[in-house]
Amino acid sequence: MGGSITVFPLDKDGKLNSGTRLISFTGSSLDKERQTQPHLHCVEFTPDHKYLLATDLGTDRIHVFPVSEHVTDGVSHSLLNESGESDIKVEPGSGPRHICFHPNQKFAYLINEISGKVIAFSYDKGKLNAIQYIEADTVGAKGSGDIHISPDGKFLYASNRLKADGIAIFAINQEEGTLTKTGYQPTDIHPRNFIISRNGRYLLVACRDSNSIQVFERDPQTGLLKDTGKTIKTNKPVCLKFIC
Repeated sequence: MGGSITVFPLDKDGKLNSGTRLISFTGSSLDKERQTQPHLHCVEFTPDHKYLLATDLGTDRIHVFPVSEHVTDGVSHSLLNESGESDIKVEPGSGPRHICFHPNQKFAYLINEISGKVIAFSYDKGKLNAIQYIEADTVGAKGSGDIHISPDGKFLYASNRLKADGIAIFAINQEEGTLTKTGYQPTDIHPRNFIISRNGRYLLVACRDSNSIQVFERDPQTGLLKDTGKTIKTNKPVCLKFIC
């Protein structure tokens, strides 16, 4: 609810040090219930590691920070060139939530929570240019959540909650970066987050209100998902990450 980014310095053992840097934002947007203030949802470094992107659901913007060329170990305010920040605006009332990059590093994809649309961007040297808006949520649930691309770069997946809970499936045009919707996989309740295994064979969905992690098998040719019937029971799962 603070609508900010915190940069933590690390010591040589990977522990969080004091001396954090707090970057705050102001503003609002079209939705008078959910966009009365900034809501920073996701930070992601660009593939070239030269920029940090921060998606702001509350102001319909992506904040772009250049990474400093002179970073000092343990000094949090040295990481980002805050004076060089720029903003990318999306359609009012969109609600930017999570962003991911194609393996070829030429395209980026943003899932918008309120509009339920995926925005495809071309990417070059910190510049994102919108090339397509396409619906992941077709029932107006206003609860789109997460977005990921298969390791081979051929398919994109986006989760939807609150109504018609499930995963929207898109094929990616490898030359143009545009999306074509090819399927929709229903899930258990409130698929807030999901992850694709590194070998691309499985997609695991954290279904918060079903207290379960569903395991789906991916068809590498069609991108479609098949429920394996296997679930991992756990209390209110909201985020999945593979470590190492």
